[in-house]
Amino acid sequence: MGSCLSSDGRSSDSRPSSPAAGARRHRRGPRRRPRGLSEEEQQLHGIPGRMFFNGASSAASLFTQQGKKGTNQDAMIVWENFGNRSDTVFCGVFDGHGPNGHMVARKVRDILPLKLCASWEVNSGNDEVIDNNIGNPGSMISVETSSVFLDEESGALTGLEETDKDSETLTTLEDSFLKAFRVVDKELRLHPDIECIYSGTTAVTLVKQGQDLVIGNVGDSRAVLGTRDHNNSLIPVQLTVDLKPNLPGEAERIRRCRGRVFALRDEPEVARVWLPNIDSPGLAMARALGDFCLKKFGLISVPEITYRRVTEKDEFIVLATDGVWDVLSNQEVVEIVDSAPTRSSAARFLVETAVRAWRIKYPTSKIDDCAVGRLLWTNLAHSELALRFSRIRKLKKNTTRSQSYQQPSCDDGTQTQVGNWLCSTEVSHMHPLFILPKLLLLGS
Repeated sequence: MGSCLSSDGRSSDSRPSSPAAGARRHRRGPRRRPRGLSEEEQQLHGIPGRMFFNGASSAASLFTQQGKKGTNQDAMIVWENFGNRSDTVFCGVFDGHGPNGHMVARKVRDILPLKLCASWEVNSGNDEVIDNNIGNPGSMISVETSSVFLDEESGALTGLEETDKDSETLTTLEDSFLKAFRVVDKELRLHPDIECIYSGTTAVTLVKQGQDLVIGNVGDSRAVLGTRDHNNSLIPVQLTVDLKPNLPGEAERIRRCRGRVFALRDEPEVARVWLPNIDSPGLAMARALGDFCLKKFGLISVPEITYRRVTEKDEFIVLATDGVWDVLSNQEVVEIVDSAPTRSSAARFLVETAVRAWRIKYPTSKIDDCAVGRLLWTNLAHSELALRFSRIRKLKKNTTRSQSYQQPSCDDGTQTQVGNWLCSTEVSHMHPLFILPKLLLLGS
């Protein structure tokens, strides 16, 4: 992604090919997994409804294109029937940075949905679903993952006020997002094969259950909704905030933990996070998974959570890393998606348009990796065709739960806390990084 100045991760996954290699593909023998796909990824790839490669189904399409900066550090996923729920979809885009950013992004892509699902089931108290899923080959819950949340997070929802069923469900999902991100960050820190001290990833993720959308965002990514106004004109509604170091609340937390925030002379519009006594790593975001060199100095992995209820006027959502907005505005993105020749080609169409715009606006810059996915809402549930309008609303923050998500202490002994729920409306543009990002597109 190019978010760290001290690391650019130029390693490559490409391997030389030969005529003999092509001939070997026609020999009989056990089926090989795709080149570069780990055994764990191959196992996950076999789960029905889970997509993370270029391709399409009746409800979704994905497209990714490697840029000119070396190894593709993008990772993306669309997971239908998430948690064995027929009305639920998980989507995510992960933009790695640093020398091992590609490994971090792929690892988070693989394990974050698993942790989220396990936490969701435990918090829901649905013992029957948990019992039926444990040991199921297509399940995302194992004895190990379920016990982690039962042991570490029991009682996290103590003090939850009795509200309507929908609010309780959404609050449970919010709590599950927070736990999942925290557990994933802990696993990255302890991972024996992935060095994450100077490497990390963003994560913009979404769960759609029925007509409810819950978005969890870490890093400088953005979610934009394409919807119709009273004149039936397509307009964008920004659902998230770009979590960059120049935001007052983010900068205050970082400085309180002895981290430094400043921009370089040759790019004064890009605020970066630096270690107290060394001009490194220069991370251009205030929250990330990984990047443990900065975790004691104000960088956190707590996601901002956004909620929206889908309406009959809403058509699609674009989840994208920050660079797309360098060359395309919110309005331009939703118009490009709407004008795609076909639904199945919308992801590729948006990537190609962004690449052309990038070359025109920043001809001397290297184009970064790009990935797009598209999900068709109309194929998920026929009842969603007549949804009633409901505005974005802010759920009440539960005091007991908030105290459960304190970040590690700063060196001065203070603790920092982050609000859990966010009510988002259209937001002004944030300072960009000059890269072409990856995107996750969901649409009708």
